[in-house]
Amino acid sequence: MAYDTNTELRNQMMYSIYVRNHTKEGTFKAIIPDLPRIKALGTDIIWLMPIHPIGELMRKGEAGSPYAIKDYRGINPAYGTLEDFKMLVDAIHANDMKCIIDVVYNHTSPDSVLVEEHPEWFYRRPNGKMGNKVGEWYDIVDLDYSHQDLWDYQIETLKMWSEIVDGYRCDVASLVPQEFWLRARKEVAEVNPDTLWLAESVHPHFLREHRDRGNVGLSDNEVFEAFDITYDYDVEDFYTAYLNKEISLKTYLKILMFQDGIYAKNYVKLRFLENHDHPRFRSRVADPRAVRNWTAFLFFQKGTTLVFGGQEKGIAHLPDLFNVDPIAWDEADMELTMLMQRLRHLKVDAAVREGAYHLEAEEGVDVVNGSYVYEGRTVHGLFSLDGKRHDVSVEVPDGEYRNLIDTETIVVKDGLIASKGEPMIFTHFHEKQPVF
Repeated sequence: MAYDTNTELRNQMMYSIYVRNHTKEGTFKAIIPDLPRIKALGTDIIWLMPIHPIGELMRKGEAGSPYAIKDYRGINPAYGTLEDFKMLVDAIHANDMKCIIDVVYNHTSPDSVLVEEHPEWFYRRPNGKMGNKVGEWYDIVDLDYSHQDLWDYQIETLKMWSEIVDGYRCDVASLVPQEFWLRARKEVAEVNPDTLWLAESVHPHFLREHRDRGNVGLSDNEVFEAFDITYDYDVEDFYTAYLNKEISLKTYLKILMFQDGIYAKNYVKLRFLENHDHPRFRSRVADPRAVRNWTAFLFFQKGTTLVFGGQEKGIAHLPDLFNVDPIAWDEADMELTMLMQRLRHLKVDAAVREGAYHLEAEEGVDVVNGSYVYEGRTVHGLFSLDGKRHDVSVEVPDGEYRNLIDTETIVVKDGLIASKGEPMIFTHFHEKQPVF
């Protein structure tokens, strides 16, 4: 874990924006009027997916992938100008939020400015031609970090953007040498010591594939040396397996508890139900009550909460990564804004940052029974992930408690709560400290 990572990141919420598809205009300026609404959700950090020019050679789709970057130091003209971008960042700051941008340092587009200026900086296949190590990513070519002058260029680029933005989400960070990220973090801190570093760490099977081929493949523990937050991909396969009913909730929660024990004490994970690379959650789970429970569980988990633009409206369609495909805000049939606002208010509790964290479920029952124990009290969370009513066993004294989400009364009788299928978060104070 980066030694100076602030665990207050566990109290924060990040909102991801795909500029091309967030609005009909698909521009920096068009986002500005939406910032007060995004802030009102409880957003602390806005992550803008890549803002740079997109390559044309081997382009996927008509508009191309924003992750096939042509010029790390330029601005995608379809989004606006550099001044437009600065105006957006200023507006984000004026709304009391931070702004981070995507860094895609594993690869570039095949027609990037670096291909022309520094062809020696690129990975070569045995036949001498440029290529990449992931065949399906045919619209990009990989960089070769054996060249120290490439390191200099990339870090100088980061320092340039650090004059404007507050941090970086680093694409497939696990495929770039750890020593590079450590040096980058140190040198960028000279420009902005409070820079936020978020790593897209990778799934274990993808990591092993690269290691088996002799490529760079960093574990989350290695990535954490340089980054403040890493993706949840180390357990994402189990999340998918549970959604597909391949494993029980009890098993899934045991995996999350295992995860909680293998990193440094101040580790921070990015918790999400969806992102630009994976299906919208609403396309996987249609029942509104189940969606509300999953949303509450998302915010309750230890880590930084990610909301992908449109998720707050329960939108089921995932914007096309390679084409113009604006979010159909007017067609949303679910409203999660108020729920997210209440959950965000609860997430600032110090217990969620520093408390002893525990998750469990009874075998065959799809209810998360979670808790944080901190300074003489326990914050309990009960989430019916199937959206159904359940009698749930809880270790709290019989009596009445207040649901901090909707203020309704929760009755505990004979150690049981008869849930209505809606998410519940409540607190009880101990007469004496619990013994672990």
